[in-house]
Amino acid sequence: MASRLGRHAQRLSQVRALRTVKGRRAARRFVFEGETLLGEARAARCPIEELYATQAAYDAVPALRELEETGTPTFIVDPAAAASISDLTTPSGIAAIAPFRLMAVDELVRCGSPLLVLADVNDPANVGTLLRSAEAFGCPRVVFGSLGLDPYHPKVVRGSMGAVFRLALAVSDAEAIGRAASAAGVRLLGLATEGSSLIADSWEPPLGLVVGNERHGLGRWADHCDGLVAIPMTGRAESLSAGVAGSIALYEAQRAALVKGVV
Repeated sequence: MASRLGRHAQRLSQVRALRTVKGRRAARRFVFEGETLLGEARAARCPIEELYATQAAYDAVPALRELEETGTPTFIVDPAAAASISDLTTPSGIAAIAPFRLMAVDELVRCGSPLLVLADVNDPANVGTLLRSAEAFGCPRVVFGSLGLDPYHPKVVRGSMGAVFRLALAVSDAEAIGRAASAAGVRLLGLATEGSSLIADSWEPPLGLVVGNERHGLGRWADHCDGLVAIPMTGRAESLSAGVAGSIALYEAQRAALVKGVV
């Protein structure tokens, strides 16, 4: 049977800590919310270590009872307690805890290409969009810059629509990804307005696409790129958001690969 927790239980404090990057890194775990993401995690065989649900959610969602029956620790909380561990304006009444599933960057790069490198991207909407686009356009490996958002930020997990559970992920600094790519023979192409070539002209695997920070662009990451590519633009727009630019580049890369028969 699911255990009942009072709103001041220590376990709830531990769950709230997972909403912070410090708490996630210390515990090597993250929290996500809602029936949809729970279903995506289960489909991807992501381990669920703990479940927290209101009585109404527990009664309405069969997956909660199924997980409890197979040994997942499950706790019933009142709506106020559920709200205290949620970062949603309207809490779903379901919170799940899962472990980090990160690869070493050199191992991830050796798995092959294409790969996407997020060079300290900081906006969760952009990161979530880029994860969805990476999965949609045949890029199953993603490296996160160590100074940007981590893969398990609650808004990133939500924005990815489950892609975070299915992609191979690593966290690295610029120097480490540069060394790993060089050792594996993977070319890194940075996406930049000053890029000198089109993606289709440069897309010869094995390689990775590097998308820069929203404000500072590639910065020091450019030093570890083997070339820069650009998205041609007309009109008066000076730039695109990281999420939009990266998504266009990933689509164009997949199209170029299909045309060249290298997929």
